[in-house]
Amino acid sequence: MAERKIFGGHAVRRLRRGAGLTQAAMAEALGISPSYLNLVERNQRPLSAALLLRLAETYDFDPLALSADAPGGGAEAIRRRLADPLFADLAVDRQEVEEWLAAAPGGAAAFARAFDALRAGGGAPAAAEDDAIAAVRREIERWRNHFSDLDATAERLADELRMGAGDLYGAIAERLRVRHQLGIRILPVEVMPDRLRRLDLHARQLQLSEMLDPASRSFHAASQLAQIEAKAEIDALARGAGFADRIAERLYRRHLTSYFAAAVMMPYARFLRACEASGYDIALLQRRFGAGFEQVAHRLTTLQRVGARGLPFFMLRIDRAGQASKRYAGASGAALVEAGGRCPLWQVHAAFARPGETIAQLVALEDDSRWFTMARAVHPQGQRSGGVDAVFAVALGLEAGLAVPLTLARGIDLRQGTATPIGLGCRDCARAGCPQRSAPPAGRALTVDERERGLSAFAFAGD
Repeated sequence: MAERKIFGGHAVRRLRRGAGLTQAAMAEALGISPSYLNLVERNQRPLSAALLLRLAETYDFDPLALSADAPGGGAEAIRRRLADPLFADLAVDRQEVEEWLAAAPGGAAAFARAFDALRAGGGAPAAAEDDAIAAVRREIERWRNHFSDLDATAERLADELRMGAGDLYGAIAERLRVRHQLGIRILPVEVMPDRLRRLDLHARQLQLSEMLDPASRSFHAASQLAQIEAKAEIDALARGAGFADRIAERLYRRHLTSYFAAAVMMPYARFLRACEASGYDIALLQRRFGAGFEQVAHRLTTLQRVGARGLPFFMLRIDRAGQASKRYAGASGAALVEAGGRCPLWQVHAAFARPGETIAQLVALEDDSRWFTMARAVHPQGQRSGGVDAVFAVALGLEAGLAVPLTLARGIDLRQGTATPIGLGCRDCARAGCPQRSAPPAGRALTVDERERGLSAFAFAGD
């Protein structure tokens, strides 16, 4: 398979301007011609490995800046925004977007910021908490939710714990006791009515609620181990993110801690081999690694190790009202993750009414892309009889053409079979004549004809 070309003109231009250099001066320092540098900055030439190395050596350039600094998230993210019905008549193609990013990256970033603010609520300023969560999501997606250093450390630790030969929870408890003088104590729910985990340094105890199931006990014990034995790696990633907000940094650290815990439970190489051998059979993976559905689902979005990549899954977790509490696009680039709304024709909503069942569905978006998705209802840990009956739906998916190895996709014609036509929520969907429509698409003028009535309660220009 051909290696993907890397274009990063916006990042190189920003680096040059930040250093106060002309193109001629930077080109001389890098040992290339000014005309070649000009083409690189305009994204008309890719960044070669040799040029990336020179940039790193000469200007301490971080290659991760290529994705982090992309205006508006890059060409694909800008194109998703331009797919809004508001711009339907403009027919802006990919080449135009790339030329725009190359010629006026600041303008593209301003457009993306204004569009996102408009979609978030009429341009109202976001709350500080929303800003922190958004910043953490950007950082996670910058890494495509794959942290190689954490995975490598977790694999070494898992080998030491001899996961395949015994009880993981017991092995972690023993390591905490012997190496770190921390005992684990399971406490009654009456003692910890509103907590699942608590570290009592005075008593040298990790206290866990009795309401946690075995998979969650292992996860929380591994999370405590992460805070101790992966501290250096987590600290380095947190520093590299450079968050100005303390809340954002803490949320990011929590994500990295959870990532490490899951990587101890499901070591990368072993987990990937099991995925490929089983056809990504989630139920089997749960039993083999002692994990819950949501834990396995999240782990599937992280399999992006160079030279040993898994399938590029996305994951989304929503509540009954359709509000998303977890979104991981990973390497999938799925617009379904970023959408502000959800289409009721997407069977992720049906998971609430069909507990214990994994619902598979082949769907097609307005851009004709086809996706194979799976959804299942999950209950958070700590629920008690008589308490709030909290439930979420976890959706996994990937491009239909890549889903051939999946056990759950057997017997489905992924390329030519009937796919349910869905949108990204009624306000962002211009499909005509949809009887499920609850609102007209944004930016389309409504049309009302008193002499006739269509399948949808809303008719609009172009319908």
